[in-house]
Amino acid sequence: MSTRNLTRAALGAAVLAASFAAAFAAEPVGVPAQSGSIQVVGSDSSSRFVQLGIGKSVVIDLPRDIKDVLVAEPKFANAVVRSTRRAYLIGVAVGQTNIYFFDAEGRQIAGFDVAVTRDLNGIRAMLQKLLPHADVRVDGVGEGVMLSGSVANAAELAQANDVAVKLVGSADKVVNNLNVRGRDQVMLKVTVAEVQRDVIKQLGVDLNGSLSYGSAVINFNNANPFTALGQPLVEGNGATGTFKTISATLRAMERAGVIRTLAEPNLTAISGESASFLAGGEFPVPAGYTCDPTTRACQLAIQFKKFGVGLNFTPVVLSEGRISLKVLTEVSELSNENSIQLVQGTATQTIPAIKTRRAETTVEIPSGGALALAGMIQEQTKHQISGLPGLMNLPVLGTLFKSRDYVNRQTELMVIVTPYIARAVAQKDLSRPDDGFADSADPAAILLGRLNRIYGAPGKPAPAAGYSGKYGFILD
Repeated sequence: MSTRNLTRAALGAAVLAASFAAAFAAEPVGVPAQSGSIQVVGSDSSSRFVQLGIGKSVVIDLPRDIKDVLVAEPKFANAVVRSTRRAYLIGVAVGQTNIYFFDAEGRQIAGFDVAVTRDLNGIRAMLQKLLPHADVRVDGVGEGVMLSGSVANAAELAQANDVAVKLVGSADKVVNNLNVRGRDQVMLKVTVAEVQRDVIKQLGVDLNGSLSYGSAVINFNNANPFTALGQPLVEGNGATGTFKTISATLRAMERAGVIRTLAEPNLTAISGESASFLAGGEFPVPAGYTCDPTTRACQLAIQFKKFGVGLNFTPVVLSEGRISLKVLTEVSELSNENSIQLVQGTATQTIPAIKTRRAETTVEIPSGGALALAGMIQEQTKHQISGLPGLMNLPVLGTLFKSRDYVNRQTELMVIVTPYIARAVAQKDLSRPDDGFADSADPAAILLGRLNRIYGAPGKPAPAAGYSGKYGFILD
């Protein structure tokens, strides 16, 4: 009896020792044993993305019976369980939330990452009706929308953007990522022609001398100002005569001039982009002083103002051969009229003014059609008479005490704009202004006075060469 009890005690001790050995082998020394492991039942990694509109719903069928539902933020979306395996997801307000479904044993059946945006079906239907051949996708981004895909031309891109802005209510809430398939390029050929005609007539007599009567002496100096033009045409000209103590100078001058301006710039730009051109220059204008706070040394700052023939245009290809064109053309030149003079110590600097003629318009014309901006005619006439009061009104002698200044200016500007749908051209079909140019040899330059050699045009016979000077035998 005692032997059997001892055997059972030995077996119990052996089992207990084996249990302790297994426990110490599984757990490190000094670390308490864990009662159970932590498991993540539901997370975003295992969730499915669902996009809803405000007031829209999605019907979900689940594989097992639903015991518990978790909605992270009910103010954005809600879940309604109608049966043990069917649920409805309803969008409430713009935002994002998570919805999880669990069974009776606490295991996750399904998880959904719900993004609630504004209802986009109206925008999709309107774009499909307006642009049936375009590939436009509409996605919600918070309270706004994002347009993606491709359209045929820039006009369809603008229409899609306008529809989205109209339905959303604000342009800031529309992200336009549409691409234009095969964007056209527009070449603009512009001709700017201007003719100015000036007629100036000046007539006056300068008197210089003195008159005495007894002990009274009157000195006078009458110089004609020519106020209409602002200055005499030529300084110190005229016929001078002296009678006793009076010197008279007849100043008469007439000038007629014609100025012709012609520019023909050609520019090419992608549909919807802007291009600019300037044929002219820049002149310096003082713009104040810039001072160094450390050395307190000041230096005159200079800015440059542009002048010449300028062009800026923005083409938009609407459909086959139709171009919406915004054109801004400008012709400016330096002028001494309204100029100012800056005096710095002993130095005087004259800053000229700028005469500007500018035209801006937006039209829709076909490719190859010409737009003429004409009728920009300006005529200015100045006629002034200056003289001594009283004496200038005398019938004949009054001419000696007055001056007449007459200025007549006429200007006409015309701009012709012709847009073309540009296509690629081979290099061999292009020509440069210096094609066929070569410097002449020394004998030809010295003896014949030629500056360059003569070359024929491609595909045409060479020009006949001849000697331009006298040749042959000289017989005395």
